[in-house]
Amino acid sequence: MTDVFPAEVRSRIMQRVRGKNTKPELAVRRFLHAMGFRFRLHRKDLPGRPDIVLPRYKTVVLVHGCFWHQHQDCRRSRMPTSNAEYWHAKLGANVERDKRNRKALSELGWHVHVVWECQIDEEHLERLVSDIRKSRG
Repeated sequence: MTDVFPAEVRSRIMQRVRGKNTKPELAVRRFLHAMGFRFRLHRKDLPGRPDIVLPRYKTVVLVHGCFWHQHQDCRRSRMPTSNAEYWHAKLGANVERDKRNRKALSELGWHVHVVWECQIDEEHLERLVSDIRKSRG
């Protein structure tokens, strides 16, 4: 099946997809900051340029979009039916890259936490804060 949009329209749509400072990422950052955490953003010297880096806790927080990072068993991560071969390869490569980056960060001694966009609510964020604080111990 071919794309439902002409190439130039699809190109404009894809250009608008953010890689940094997404709404879910901003929500997590606001919550962590309100809880008293101070952090760095997108450190280039770490594998995968993690979204949020808390050096004091030797912790990184990866804020993943359910679709782009293929959150397992999530309704937001459905594979598109148009141009399926392209999307399967692209999203599969994202998942593999995420695994490599998490492994590399762990091997460097970093605690890695993944927050999925569908789980950005008070309960999950409070659990994240608790886990971060435990990692300092």
